[in-house]
Amino acid sequence: MTQVRVPWFFALIVATSFAVGMALLPHPVPIVEVGDKWQHMAAFGTLTLLSVLAFPNGSLLRIGERLSFLGAMIEVLQSIPALHRDCDIMDWVADTTIIVAVLIVVRIGRGARRR
Repeated sequence: MTQVRVPWFFALIVATSFAVGMALLPHPVPIVEVGDKWQHMAAFGTLTLLSVLAFPNGSLLRIGERLSFLGAMIEVLQSIPALHRDCDIMDWVADTTIIVAVLIVVRIGRGARRR
């Protein structure tokens, strides 16, 4: 059975809701003035870290797969004309790249901690 750390799980739900909400708003209010890809990487880096903290015994592969799928689904939803957003596969690539990078760091950290 997978252990769940409730405070981190709650933070994950809040952060995921915020990220998806901002991604699907027709004209989101910019929080910081950085490039689009940096916003994607900040969001999915945070979601990845919160996922690992919320599910400390969870499969890193499964966490990565689910978050990458979320990024892909956001891009699909952004293709809805009424949202006035752009579907860009490179946004999904940025999401998945940072997810993998964070998970590699976590895996290395877990290995070092076990030694």
